[in-house]
Amino acid sequence: MEDLPEALVTEILKSITRTSDLNSLSLVSKQLYKIEGNQRGSIHVGSGLCTATEALTSLCARFTNLRKLEIDYSGWITGHGKQLDNKGLSVFSSHCSSLTDLTLSFCSCIDDSGLGSFAYCKTLVSLRLNSAPKITSYGLLSVAVGCTSLSALHLIDCKKIDSVEWLEYLGSDGSLEELVVKNCKRINHHDFLKFGSGWKKLQKFEFERKRKRHDRYIGYDFYDPSYDAHSTDIYDFSCESLKDLRLAHIKTWPEIGLRVVLGKCKALENLWLEYVHALNDNDMIALFRSCSNLKSISLGLNLQRYRSEDGYCETRTSFTDNSIYALALNCPMLQIVDLKFTGCSRDWPSEIGFTQKGFLALIQSCPIRVLVLNTANFFDDEGMKALSSSPHLETLELILCHAVTDAGMRFIAHAPCLSNLTLRACHNVTDVGMAELGRAHKLESLVIEYCGEVSLQAAQGVAKSVHYSENFSDSLMKAIGLGA
Repeated sequence: MEDLPEALVTEILKSITRTSDLNSLSLVSKQLYKIEGNQRGSIHVGSGLCTATEALTSLCARFTNLRKLEIDYSGWITGHGKQLDNKGLSVFSSHCSSLTDLTLSFCSCIDDSGLGSFAYCKTLVSLRLNSAPKITSYGLLSVAVGCTSLSALHLIDCKKIDSVEWLEYLGSDGSLEELVVKNCKRINHHDFLKFGSGWKKLQKFEFERKRKRHDRYIGYDFYDPSYDAHSTDIYDFSCESLKDLRLAHIKTWPEIGLRVVLGKCKALENLWLEYVHALNDNDMIALFRSCSNLKSISLGLNLQRYRSEDGYCETRTSFTDNSIYALALNCPMLQIVDLKFTGCSRDWPSEIGFTQKGFLALIQSCPIRVLVLNTANFFDDEGMKALSSSPHLETLELILCHAVTDAGMRFIAHAPCLSNLTLRACHNVTDVGMAELGRAHKLESLVIEYCGEVSLQAAQGVAKSVHYSENFSDSLMKAIGLGA
């Protein structure tokens, strides 16, 4: 190996992707040690890292072209030794001149002064702070001002970040393309209206408030089903570049807040709305009319109370068939649909604002490839019959869909392109339904979880790949809202 040209050795090392393999190779010879160190573009360090200044300096000297640094102390306990502190972090900031991507996770010894050491890192493009308990808005503002190339910012569970000066500065600068804020209890959704002109360049935006136990269930507030937050444009900003939008666990009443963004997304391709309170059909219609490029939609809906001007009250999920029809009419590129309904009784299908008729209009109008229905009480075997003629459907997942029976399996077995089927807690599907699927010989994969009337023997052989479980899995727990 010592006799090989350095260029050839470099090419060989580029083909090795596992960090453990690279570490082992670097111990074989001094040549490999040097070349591998010069080539390594990213490192992930945490518990076990020697935090002495000399050791950190030596580490930086080895990886001279480091572009991505992730410091992760998840699962750390005092017995693991000292965490990296401000002084240690400053070693990286002063020696890693090519750094473009920095992630700090569960770093309890780093505060504003430590983060501020990167304030003049002109190459930094992406910053992720995950559970950084000592970092405040002042430290974040210093990075926003100094890191002129910053285009991606993720803040997750940062309890002390509250002031929106950093947000106003980044908005006026207009350089951010990706902004993700989750579980930061001092940041409210209406704060983002101060982002102003920054919305114009933003391509990905996620905002999620910290989950509370009651978020998924009906509250005591009554909302106006006819309220239109988009009838007058009182906020002068554009979201013309936004492609990915996710909002979760927020209430858009009485403040408008992020609700107004829904009517400004002309380039949107992927939409996730999970337990967003007080929305109505007007929000969805305004959204769908402006984004003909929408490819994926995921809705997590719970029961809410609505009261119209004439005093009529109803308890249902946020959107009705009016939203579905607007989606079907305006979004011809839609391929992925994921609908989850929480707290709705199978005895009261009207608690879900959608009907099977409206839903099937969507299926017939758009090239749906992937469909996930969770607790869709309006959906039954007739719906499965209609799905069986869908020319694009490749993947179908049904969770707690009690009105689907063996007859539905007989219908869906004839879907022309269906290759992946998942059934979770669908207790009215039996071994008879599995036999119907098996006779079609079409499925590539079949997943059966907690379907009490389906046996392992009946599921075997139905598809080339079969996963079977009689019990609640982590994925099922999460799907029905009991998992993390």
